[in-house]
Amino acid sequence: MIRDPQTLNALLDTVNRFVRERLVPAEALVAETDEIPADIVNDMKQMGLFGLTVPEEFGGLALTMEEEVMVMLAMGQTSPCFRSLFGTTVGIGSQGIVFDGTPEQKAKYLPKLATGELIASFALTEPDAGSDAASLRTMAIRDGDHYVVNGTKRYITNSPQAGIFTLMARTNPQDKGAGGVSAFIVEANTPGITIGKVDKKMGQRGAHTADVIFENCRVPVSQLMGGKEGQGFKTAMKVLEKGRIHIAAICVGVAERMLRDALNYAIDRKQFGQPIAEFQLVQAMLADSQAELYAARCMVIDAARKRDEGLNVATEASCCKLFASEMCGRVADRAVQIFGGAGYLSEYGIERFYRDVRLFRLYEGTSQIQQIVIARNMVREATR
Repeated sequence: MIRDPQTLNALLDTVNRFVRERLVPAEALVAETDEIPADIVNDMKQMGLFGLTVPEEFGGLALTMEEEVMVMLAMGQTSPCFRSLFGTTVGIGSQGIVFDGTPEQKAKYLPKLATGELIASFALTEPDAGSDAASLRTMAIRDGDHYVVNGTKRYITNSPQAGIFTLMARTNPQDKGAGGVSAFIVEANTPGITIGKVDKKMGQRGAHTADVIFENCRVPVSQLMGGKEGQGFKTAMKVLEKGRIHIAAICVGVAERMLRDALNYAIDRKQFGQPIAEFQLVQAMLADSQAELYAARCMVIDAARKRDEGLNVATEASCCKLFASEMCGRVADRAVQIFGGAGYLSEYGIERFYRDVRLFRLYEGTSQIQQIVIARNMVREATR
């Protein structure tokens, strides 16, 4: 159960009001400029959005998974780029430190992450290693009191703004699998790090991704996550499991926004002398979207509650990510169809959401990776 319903409701009221009064009116500006205004970023920091999942002892709000899901459902009511700015920090960017960092690492970085002074980025994907994360080639070779890092990371969210990277690199060249991978906390101002040009993406303007290149980058041994080699892949999987529930919640929230916009348009738009909302084929699209949304919302909350109970939710997290992201894409497609020709025009905004949500089926594990995870877990459970 939620730890403190009264406090949570107050937080949700604040987030909903912020989304409604500050973020929704800024959507078009961000889409045009590809930048989130500095005053909005500062407001996010003041609200504590960068510290949602950081433990209270380090200045965060320490939300449970269910509480985090409820906040993400609220944040999903606007352009996904806003959530992306702090979501990477509260999710895959910082949770490795929360889960597996040493006491010194936690004390040094978590307070600054909680306030937004530091923005965290998760550096796993490479030009030749994405879904096959265990095959990454970035090397971190021990040299005295440092590791020398060489390699390139690709599609790294928030890398142009990041203060630290949670870096996954191979510390054991002889081990070509997951066991040779370690995690590091690398400060962005470390010599030898170059940020590539900001990627031009299909959607989610305002949320920036870029390559991160490491060239003879010397990282102190003290920055090895948890002080242990060979634990990086395990850390990444724990982080991604939680992140998949987080992303599924965002998918539900954004789908709710798109369906609400489509419903309002269908009520206002008239053809053949009546609102198109009275046409049964339009009603079918609305009804299918509502039914799928309800299913996805129930899945996400159920998985979050099970995780809070300490249960293994690897399968449930992948089920949520798979179903919610695919559902969101279908709702986006139906919404454009309901808008008709207007749905293809930028002034109505629905085409922007249509492009934005396509990413949900790709990051934090593609839909196909989720299918593999689910099926493998099913087989493993059945053959024990």
